[in-house]
Amino acid sequence: MGQPLICYTLENLKKAGIIEIIIVQNPKRDVENELKHYKLPSNLKIKYVLQKTPLGTGHALKSAESYLKERFLVLNGDDYYQTIDIQKCLSKFPSILLKEVANPVTFGAVIVEKSFVRGIIEKPEKFSGNLVNAGCYFIPKLILAEKIEKSSRREYEITDYIRNLIKKTKLYFFKAGNWVPLNFVWDLLNINENLLKDIKPKVRGKVEKNCHIKGLVVIERGTIIKSGTYIEGPVYIGKNCQLGPNCFIRPFSSIDDNCTVGQGVEIKNSIIAMNSHISHLNYVADSIIGENCNLGAGTILANLRFDGKNVQSVVKEKPIDTQRRKFGAVFGKGAKTGVNVSIMPGILIGSNSVIGPHCLVTENIKDNKICYSKYQKVIKYLRPLCGLGK
Repeated sequence: MGQPLICYTLENLKKAGIIEIIIVQNPKRDVENELKHYKLPSNLKIKYVLQKTPLGTGHALKSAESYLKERFLVLNGDDYYQTIDIQKCLSKFPSILLKEVANPVTFGAVIVEKSFVRGIIEKPEKFSGNLVNAGCYFIPKLILAEKIEKSSRREYEITDYIRNLIKKTKLYFFKAGNWVPLNFVWDLLNINENLLKDIKPKVRGKVEKNCHIKGLVVIERGTIIKSGTYIEGPVYIGKNCQLGPNCFIRPFSSIDDNCTVGQGVEIKNSIIAMNSHISHLNYVADSIIGENCNLGAGTILANLRFDGKNVQSVVKEKPIDTQRRKFGAVFGKGAKTGVNVSIMPGILIGSNSVIGPHCLVTENIKDNKICYSKYQKVIKYLRPLCGLGK
């Protein structure tokens, strides 16, 4: 929806009454410079601290130690927290935010007793409870005086500081109503859905005749919606886009600045990043299209298995249950497809990769790869035999 996720975090922190903020950034990202291009909430006092060597969350927190007061709130910069959950955490000291989930083994599982936390287990193979660590803590600065060791991941973990705290004092907990973690790329769809639920409809672009706009829809300046287009909100469309004619934009779709969506395209519950081109006769559902991508005519992104089971995706050579019955594909920055490409559910397409015409993609494609189908090679050799010339 036109800005980095951290902007929403800053906005929600301000609503919760917090105005002094420290952002810890690693050397690969200049967050301070990036955020200069966006309108941040007014009257915030933001300090940027460099974590010279990214050695884990505990190390990141330690990097900011000299700027911390005796009590402080700390949370993940790449998760989504609502204001009400931040306020819960601030209501008692010290405290931690937890969340009930269906699959705790992919998180830090938490053991509780009455109103207090008794232990945290990182990604347990088996766990009988359903509460996990949401990564939001209201804690004392003095815990940083204790030494912690590197974990099995060769990192200093903030949870080790929390374990030390539990040994010495009672740690209250609150259950989050709507925390959305960003562990896998498809979690962006959950965050996008949460943000779109709260948009205020406005049309600042040009809408031609014979268009139908229904529900919560934002159309920013410089955008043209061509005749015959049907938009069913909640939907966000950024600046200087062109949609249509005769395209169908379904709920929970977010199309960023400078995008083109051509004739006969259907987009549903998807994120289209800036400067991307969805040409014509495409179907994009439950998918994420990165910046500067181009989908050739007739590209179809399948999003549902025949057996109706959850879609699986391969991450680091391991199949992962996305916990989603419908999930299409993810395109890295600059990826392109030729005409009539079909992509199976759960496929991850690497940045700057090229998929030639008529390909059926059934497995992930790494960055900077060029892929063509065997069918094309057969046609190439048969042309002279068919009297079609050399």
